[in-house]
Amino acid sequence: MVKMQTVTERSGARTAYPPERQVAALCWRKETGRKEVLLITSRDTGRWIVPKGWPIKGLSDAQSAMREAWEEAGVRAGADKARRVGQFFYDKALEDDSVVPIVAHLYKVRLRKGDLADRFPEAGQRKRAWVPAKKAAKLVREPELKAILRHL
Repeated sequence: MVKMQTVTERSGARTAYPPERQVAALCWRKETGRKEVLLITSRDTGRWIVPKGWPIKGLSDAQSAMREAWEEAGVRAGADKARRVGQFFYDKALEDDSVVPIVAHLYKVRLRKGDLADRFPEAGQRKRAWVPAKKAAKLVREPELKAILRHL
């Protein structure tokens, strides 16, 4: 069952409709016996998020998630290693001040040494950090993503 969401327009009117779909990458590694998650900052607000974006025509959702992880965080892992582990909801603010509800399908992928590039398309626009999973759950805003990170 699709969760109904609302969109808020400049006028303040709220309209209910199913959320738009995005894909996201939950990149993790095991470091000194504990699981760490790769977080990046958003370009507009600087808040901590996981790489995410719109599905790409001609690519599977897993491939699209990994393409976003490459562009936004320099992740060089293939989609063959990614598996869907859940979804989370959030509101995406648009340039016209409207807000669109989004459901992000989350793909988990384990990274190993050498899976992160120093140079990638959005390297100068974002920060990235390896964070213990429980701390990552405190840093992100989305309740469903927080729950997934707490149980990683």
